[in-house]
Amino acid sequence: MREIEDRAGGLKRMNELILVVDDEVKIAKLARDYLERGGFRVVTAGDGRTAQAVARYDHPDLVVLDLMLPDVDGLDVCRSIRRESDVPIIMLTARVEESERLIGLELGADDYITKPFSPRELVARVRAVLRRAQGGEQRSATIRAGDLEIDLSGHRVIRKGEAVQLTRTEFNLLALLAQHPGRAFTREQMIDRLFGVDYDGFARSVDAHVKHLRQKLEDDAGQPRYLLTVYGVGYKFAERAGQ
Repeated sequence: MREIEDRAGGLKRMNELILVVDDEVKIAKLARDYLERGGFRVVTAGDGRTAQAVARYDHPDLVVLDLMLPDVDGLDVCRSIRRESDVPIIMLTARVEESERLIGLELGADDYITKPFSPRELVARVRAVLRRAQGGEQRSATIRAGDLEIDLSGHRVIRKGEAVQLTRTEFNLLALLAQHPGRAFTREQMIDRLFGVDYDGFARSVDAHVKHLRQKLEDDAGQPRYLLTVYGVGYKFAERAGQ
């Protein structure tokens, strides 16, 4: 918490608060320096428990989260944050296995950066994720399909009268498909629509988000009524969903 106190005098001059979680002091300092030059406020945490406390009480606008932490694994920290908040999370990791990335995305991470990384790329990714989280065109329609209500302007989903907690990426993916029922999107098209053509993530990350959505929205995730697989292409929202 000390770094928040140290920077209290600059709160009005700077913009969003970024929480950087990394036990490597040099990396945390490098990320902090470049993000502050980019106009952000920054607080750092060197372990998972401190990160959880900062996320809970200081409400950062975005979290840069290392997977390899000395006490609580980064995936567990991500899981804990997601239970309480939809704050954007960028995973920072030396792990390169696709399975590790998919686990993080299933837990609600919005993006991945692999070590070693360019600090300028980190700043660019932070800005891009914040733009996606805060921006987008204003929409006012409510889509109703079966027992789902998708409030596009309020970014809310109701299922059987109960609110469903979705991450921003999950909501945006659902909204994209639901606004075009019956139209099949490739994974690459979905990534372009959601993240922009400059996004260099991998197309299979879409599968993780769809899997998570099905677990939250479908009665039987193995036999979905809403989010359908189009084999050899990608995914679509059922044209007569719920019927």
